[in-house]
Amino acid sequence: MRNQMSFHRASKFVASAALVVLILSTVAWAQSNLTEPVYRVAAETDKASTTPATPVAVATPAPAAAAAPLDFTRQGEEHPLMPVIRGLQTGQEVLDKSIRDYSCTFFKQERIDGELGEQQQIYLKVMHQPFSVYMFFKQPHAGREVVYVQGQNDNKLVVLDAGVKRFLGKMTLDVNGALAMKGQRHPITSVGIRNLSAKLVKVFEGETKYGECEVSTNANTKINGRPTTMVQIFHPQPRQNFRWHVARLFFDNELKIPIHFDAYLWPEQPGGKPPLEESYTYQNLKINNNFTALQFDPNNNPEIFKQ
Repeated sequence: MRNQMSFHRASKFVASAALVVLILSTVAWAQSNLTEPVYRVAAETDKASTTPATPVAVATPAPAAAAAPLDFTRQGEEHPLMPVIRGLQTGQEVLDKSIRDYSCTFFKQERIDGELGEQQQIYLKVMHQPFSVYMFFKQPHAGREVVYVQGQNDNKLVVLDAGVKRFLGKMTLDVNGALAMKGQRHPITSVGIRNLSAKLVKVFEGETKYGECEVSTNANTKINGRPTTMVQIFHPQPRQNFRWHVARLFFDNELKIPIHFDAYLWPEQPGGKPPLEESYTYQNLKINNNFTALQFDPNNNPEIFKQ
């Protein structure tokens, strides 16, 4: 009996030792064959959500020519606005040569018929050729979607509204019509950094014919964490030839393009607070996403215009 018990204990010991050897061998094999940890990542998508995924705020790679901030130094006795115009034109060249498309969170606030509207927050996608715009409104009118593609849909925009109006389906609207322009200062054909730059060049070129213009710069500013150079244009006296009392442009130091603009009118009373007329900000800018026509197709892109 005693010998039988000893045999059982020995058998258990041998089995345990064998198990330990097997475990150690497995660990050694894994360490020699797996160079990185292996993780199981959930990839499930919330299919009930109609909000397109917003890009994470990442450092956007700069074009090759965007190594240093823009230089706004005046040359000789030239008009103070000339360096600003050159800066905007440089930005236009970067947009034309190095930036095919971009996505961002677009903030805008505008004065319409004398009343300052609430700030709008929009997920925006822009492709330059052909000029294409997709908007998904986050606030107000959360869920509204708008698409415009130059040369398509008779150059009209396509809208799928939010809330109860969404059940009405897609609408095709004249870009300058009353419905499309309701609550908007500019038509969708004027949206985007390229169009903003072209508009400001035209305004400032007209103002170079006159004096009473002070320009100052600050290269140590930031917009949403991005290093920028702020350029302020100040007209002390209201004149028929001047558009704004104060206008401020913030150029991204890396990309050399304006990512924020705001403009103020003259105060009604001397010493009063200048009223804001319009403000535009392009945050979380992500360039060159390889967009195609599908991203701006309300009929065939399953990720947008869901009902």
